[in-house]
Amino acid sequence: MELAKLTCHELLDLIGAGKTSLEDIFDDLRKRIGQTDHKVRAYVRNSQTENADVCPEICAQSILKGIPVTIKDNICTEGLNTECCSRILSGFRPPYDATVIRKLKEAGASIFPVKANMDEFAFGSSTENSYFGPTRNPWDVKYVPGGSSGGSAAAVAADEAVWALGSDTGGSIRQPAAFCGVVGLKPTYGRVSRYGLIAFASSLDQIGPLTKDVRDSALLTNIIAGYDPRDSTSVDVEVPDYTGALVKDVKGLRVGIPKEYFVEGIDPEVKRTVEDAIQKLKDLGGICKEISLPHTRYAVPVYYIIATAEASSNLARFDGVQYGYRSLQDKAKTSLIEMYARTRGEGFGQEAKRRILLGTFALSHGYYDAYYLRALKVRTLIKRDFDDVFKDCDCVITPTSPTPAFKINERIEDPLKMYLSDLYTISANLAGIPGISIPCGFTKSGLPVGLQILAGSFREETLFRAAYTYEQSTPWHLQKPEL
Repeated sequence: MELAKLTCHELLDLIGAGKTSLEDIFDDLRKRIGQTDHKVRAYVRNSQTENADVCPEICAQSILKGIPVTIKDNICTEGLNTECCSRILSGFRPPYDATVIRKLKEAGASIFPVKANMDEFAFGSSTENSYFGPTRNPWDVKYVPGGSSGGSAAAVAADEAVWALGSDTGGSIRQPAAFCGVVGLKPTYGRVSRYGLIAFASSLDQIGPLTKDVRDSALLTNIIAGYDPRDSTSVDVEVPDYTGALVKDVKGLRVGIPKEYFVEGIDPEVKRTVEDAIQKLKDLGGICKEISLPHTRYAVPVYYIIATAEASSNLARFDGVQYGYRSLQDKAKTSLIEMYARTRGEGFGQEAKRRILLGTFALSHGYYDAYYLRALKVRTLIKRDFDDVFKDCDCVITPTSPTPAFKINERIEDPLKMYLSDLYTISANLAGIPGISIPCGFTKSGLPVGLQILAGSFREETLFRAAYTYEQSTPWHLQKPEL
C-alpha cells in the first residue's frame, strides 16, 4: 500500500484498525520524497534523513495519532529553521511555536522537520522568488506551482506531504491549490491566530490548510481555528465542528456568479471548465444567479498599495543586528547605517526590494493621502460589495485564477503580469471573508483548474458544504500527477 498517497482521514482509519503504524507512514513519505523531490523541489532542504520529534505514547492517545504536517517557511516552529526563504533570515530558529503549531502538537500531530518552499516573505505568485530556488508543478515540471505557498501545494499534490499549512495574503493558498489540483482554504480574517506567522501584510495575512480533499481541510481547520489572546486581530467567536458541514447536499443553496469574473482576459479553457462546474452545482440543486461586484476592478491596485505599505513597515525589523544574515564587511570600517544598507541590500531579493520601495513610497510624506488612505477607502467599498451580495446569496463562485499554471520564467521579468495572477483571489483578503479552492477539471494539456467558493465572514461551514458536495460528485480530486 502506498501510504504517502492517502489522505489524513484515510491514514487515521488505518491506524485505528491496526493496519499501519506511524513509523510506516514516515518511511513511505521519506521514500516518496527521495523519489520525487529532486524534480519538484517542494522542500527547502533535503529531508530524506530528517526525523520528526514524535512521542509514540502521546500520539497513540491523540486526535491526529502523530500524522505529520508540512509547514510553510514563514510559520514559526521552535528550534526549527524558519527563514521565509530569504537570505536575510538565514539560520533563524525561533525560540517559540506559532499558535497553530502549538495547537497541532496538542492534537498529536508531528511537525515535519523541513519547511516547505515559498516566495521570499510570501512576495510572489509562482514560488520563483525563493532564496532556495523555484518549486516546480508536479503536473508538469516546466510550469510553476503558484505562490506564495507553492512548496506546500506542490508537496501535497506530489504526495510528498499528507497535508500542509500555508499563508494567504492575496491568494497565496488558493492560487497554488488551483495550479496544483489540491484543496486550499483561506479562513475568515481573525478565525485562525496569526501569532507566530512572520508578517507580510498584517491586515491581510491568514494561515490556512492545503489538503488532498475537503474532509482533510475541515479536519485541519477544526484544529487550528479559534480565539488567541496573543493575536490582537483574533476574533472570539465559537468554532463549530466543520466536519459536520460535510454533507452531500446543496439543494436550495443560493449561489452568486459575479459577472466581473468572466470577462475578457480569462483563459477560455478555465472559463469553460468553471462554467461546467457551475452547471454541475445547478444539477445538484444549487440556485445560481448572476450578481455584480462592481468594485472588483480596483482590487489589484488597492491590494498592491496596502500590501506593500504594510510589508515595508513589517520588514523594517530585519537589519542583521540580532539574528539572521549580516553583511561581512569590516566592522571597523563600516558605520551602523552602512551595515544596515549592506545587510539589506545583500539579504533581500529583487521582489522583496521592489515591494519595500513601493510601500515606502506609498507611505511617504505627500503621498500617504493620495495612495494609502485612498486605497483604504476603496477597500471599504469592496467589502461593502460582498456584504450586499451575501444578503441574498449563501456563497459566490468564481474561477480561482484567470489562467492555469504558467511556465517557469514566463512572468518573472514582468511584475505587473505576475501581479494579475491574483486577480480573482485578492478581493477576499481585502474583504476579510473566507474562500476555498477545489479542483474542477483540467486543460487539454493536463494542467489543473481551480474553482473558488467564497462566503460571508465566519461562514466556513457554507464553503465546506458546497465544496464537499461538488467534490464528491466529481472525480477531479482523485487524479494524481505522474512524476
